[in-house]
Amino acid sequence: MTRTYDMAIRAAAANQTAEGIAAATEHLLSSGPASAITLQAIAEGSGVTVQTVLRHMGSRDGCVEAVRERVRVRIEAQRGQADPGDVLSAISGLVAHYEAEGLLVLNLLAQESAEDAISREAVESGRTYHRAWVERSFGPLLNDPEQQTIDALVVATDLYVWKLLRLDLGRTVQETEAVITRLVRTLLEAS
Repeated sequence: MTRTYDMAIRAAAANQTAEGIAAATEHLLSSGPASAITLQAIAEGSGVTVQTVLRHMGSRDGCVEAVRERVRVRIEAQRGQADPGDVLSAISGLVAHYEAEGLLVLNLLAQESAEDAISREAVESGRTYHRAWVERSFGPLLNDPEQQTIDALVVATDLYVWKLLRLDLGRTVQETEAVITRLVRTLLEAS
């Protein structure tokens, strides 16, 4: 029985180390240029050695992939719960997502044209997800789901709308949700 217990402790420690490495990588992605994300910086941020980072993640790309997976799970929890056609729930989940992940995404968007592919890939994946989310969330409410209407809904629910309202204008979460809801409902009524 001691052996089983020791293996459980080791597995828990390994998971905790991998989580720490992913958290350090995410912090680096949120706070600076993707080009500054080195194995050494990840190791220092997580309090382990470069060799430990490599053993758990395989490479710098493995660290970034672990962050993508962490963020994907959180986004699905934030935005994937609303029933199609439930505008209020969809907007609430959207704003919760932006509150939690907005600064990370804004940092990636700022670096989109940089040489490092990390930001470009993450941003493109996010755009694809957002458009699919718009179509799933609001599609059942559209009389004629034409390209232009979908485009307008993508814009009305874009991260930069949240940034303008929350960060630039200092609106509350509730005020932000109300404005985005108004934009969406206006577009849906016009369709």
